[in-house]
Amino acid sequence: MFRRRDDADLTPETAPAQPERITSVLGDGTYYKGKLSGEGGVRIEGVFDGEIKLDGLLVVGTTGRVTCEDLRARSVIVAGTVRGDITANKVEIRASGRVWGNVTSVTFATEEGAFLRGQIQMEDSLDLGLGGPEVEEASSAGAEAAGDQESKQAVS
Repeated sequence: MFRRRDDADLTPETAPAQPERITSVLGDGTYYKGKLSGEGGVRIEGVFDGEIKLDGLLVVGTTGRVTCEDLRARSVIVAGTVRGDITANKVEIRASGRVWGNVTSVTFATEEGAFLRGQIQMEDSLDLGLGGPEVEEASSAGAEAAGDQESKQAVS
């Protein structure tokens, strides 16, 4: 009547979703300025000022303060403070969370006491544009090299 499912029976469509994990922590009492990008989960407990494009989970802890004009990640949980727009598939603002900026998301949740000063825009799906800067730089460098070769051939 009930059959136990083997791992071999699982396809990407039927496999249970893997929980997102924190793989890096930016600690409390520390100030970071610059660009944060890559894959995996990041928890921010200190102060971060810059650009965030993360293909994974971003958690802004209760002591975390983030200033980012356009924060992009797969999932964002805010228990601290974020100043800037958030674009993510899933956004959650906890009771202690404070957001000053617009939120664009597929899934949005808040706890009682959460603060948001901005607009919420819900979408059916999002293109987060999380292609890393290395990919963009490499492709533009390749295009420049191809253009140089074409101009050399035209001169010959």
